[in-house]
Amino acid sequence: MSTQRRIVLRTIGVLITNVYQGTNLQALIDALNTPALPDAQITLVLSNRKAAYGLTRAAEATPPIPTAYLALQPYLKQNPGKTREDYDAEVAKIVLREKPDIVVLAGWMHILSERFLDLVEGRANADAYTSGDDDLRPSTPIAVINLHPALPGQFDGANAIERAFEAYEKGEIDHSGVMVHRVVKDVDRGEPLVVREVPFVKGDTVDEFAKRLHAIEHEIIVEGTKKVLQEVKPVKAS
Repeated sequence: MSTQRRIVLRTIGVLITNVYQGTNLQALIDALNTPALPDAQITLVLSNRKAAYGLTRAAEATPPIPTAYLALQPYLKQNPGKTREDYDAEVAKIVLREKPDIVVLAGWMHILSERFLDLVEGRANADAYTSGDDDLRPSTPIAVINLHPALPGQFDGANAIERAFEAYEKGEIDHSGVMVHRVVKDVDRGEPLVVREVPFVKGDTVDEFAKRLHAIEHEIIVEGTKKVLQEVKPVKAS
């Protein structure tokens, strides 16, 4: 008598801004329920840009993935007296309603404050989790990971590709790289989970280098997501 493996579905929330047209999100979508990312479902794609193409990618997925939009400046304008940290808390509440096992920042171009991390990791005061009649406190801390186009400790923050290429042109480095890391309060300083070097090639333009680097990003964002999901909700190979 054959025994079927019980499927334990792991859920993913993805935050995007879509500087690069949502290709890292697409890499995650394409990997769902393959050996690269087994027993997984994206339950939310949230963007802080209304025109982000990743929202279209999510809507056109099979099955369609729920989406949300919340941008900082419109939020502040509509809520006088609110702060950037209040915005981060509202983003966290949108995420918490979906109860994901992991949150992946896939080109999310907004530095999240400790307020966001406190909420998704279950450290905030009890009243912070109230939203209408819902109690949004997670039963266990939700892991948050980020994709960053540089090696650990190098070119933290924005414009990392351009800054690395400038350093290459000055003869200061001969390679850069990409990493997936845990998100902590210090920008791009969380524990590296997957790291891959990307060498410069003689005659490179910044666009040519960026294209090669993005191809590696598509691989490691899936690898990093799978690694953390196996930690928080492991499944056995079939």
